[in-house]
Amino acid sequence: MDAENEQSAAPAAETEQTAGTRGPISRRAVIGWAGAGVALGAASVGTVAAATRHSGEPAPVKFGVEIPFYGEHQSGIATPVQDRLHFAAFDVITKDREALVRVLKEWTKAGATMAGGREVGKGTGGGLPEAPPDDTGEALGLPASRLTLTIGFGPTLFEKDGVDRFGLKAKRPEALVDLPKFRGDNLDPARSGGDICVQACADDPVVAVHAIRNLARIGMGVVNVRWSQLGFGKTSSTTPDEQTPRNLMGFKDGTHNVAGTDKDAQVQHVWVAPGDGPEWMTGGSYLVARRIRMHIETWDRTPLADQEEIIGRTKGEGAPIGKQRERDAFDPKDLPENSHVRLAHPDSNKGATLLRRGFSFTDGTDGLGRLDAGLFFLAYQRDTRKAFIPVQQALAAHDVLHDEYTQHVGSAHFACPPGVRKPGEWWGQALFG
Repeated sequence: MDAENEQSAAPAAETEQTAGTRGPISRRAVIGWAGAGVALGAASVGTVAAATRHSGEPAPVKFGVEIPFYGEHQSGIATPVQDRLHFAAFDVITKDREALVRVLKEWTKAGATMAGGREVGKGTGGGLPEAPPDDTGEALGLPASRLTLTIGFGPTLFEKDGVDRFGLKAKRPEALVDLPKFRGDNLDPARSGGDICVQACADDPVVAVHAIRNLARIGMGVVNVRWSQLGFGKTSSTTPDEQTPRNLMGFKDGTHNVAGTDKDAQVQHVWVAPGDGPEWMTGGSYLVARRIRMHIETWDRTPLADQEEIIGRTKGEGAPIGKQRERDAFDPKDLPENSHVRLAHPDSNKGATLLRRGFSFTDGTDGLGRLDAGLFFLAYQRDTRKAFIPVQQALAAHDVLHDEYTQHVGSAHFACPPGVRKPGEWWGQALFG
């Protein structure tokens, strides 16, 4: 499929439905009829879709459920955090640079289409009956659900085992370092690294899974999923007027996270500036992903006073110890010496600040009767060497949480380029161009 043709054709899908055709069905169009009183049960989807095809009318726009795909920066970084996550790291299994470029172009088209609540390509029924459909179909009937897709490139895409695989070695940013081993790390190689990552966030888990599934399908033969992680219950917020979410330990996390409305803080701490490194990263950001296992059975047997002293905040209100309200001003030196909040505070780390988009996870049990649960930590920053690494070194050295209650079991680092500004452009164009 041609990139530019697909980009321009996608919006027309909402208005070109005619009786008897097998054209793509807009997810927003289906929802529009549902809003007019048509029930949307699993058995009724076909009826609703047929009615939409006969209408010839564009579906009403569902404000607030679609986040623009195109822009100066990639969506899914500073945009308001959604409720669900499907994160996937891919290995590139081809040596053919052009094949990889074709996949990135196709991914970009599909990403823009899915972010708009539409089916990929010709949809579930628009192609040849003898061929697999262009869209896997499980999100048909669902709105865009604020889907965002964020792509990043890992160190091994630039060089792996001493091999410059795709002629990109000279373009590797100095800030895209191999993360050091931190004290207490117990990293699983099967949950670490990756040549390319895609972070899919949405308010509906089906929409997020549908996005990753279709990208994996499109990339078959060129990329393989190396590892993935589902997440729920955001543990941080980029929306300053929203209540700070809680993690599985029951504490509010990220009270002073960089706000999506604080452009000055984003310029200072999140976005790569001109001169920071290679030009292709200007306007982008560096992503650190860490799978943090929580020993929640041990935590749940810990007295409340000890929990609060370990964190540095009260459990009920989330106020700094010694204060009344969550957002009361405080001096981190007034908190317990090894408390998590004190050690992670910018004042304790020469101003280092991260933009966090973490999610909780539970992945069954570990075979010993304990939940495999914890925090999937996602942090964006202008330079990982000046942000995540020094903060994590301080936490690993002194934080009581790291000794008794948590363990980092997965880790990855990616360079996320700036946003795709308009149809026809594609993910990685400045890097591969």
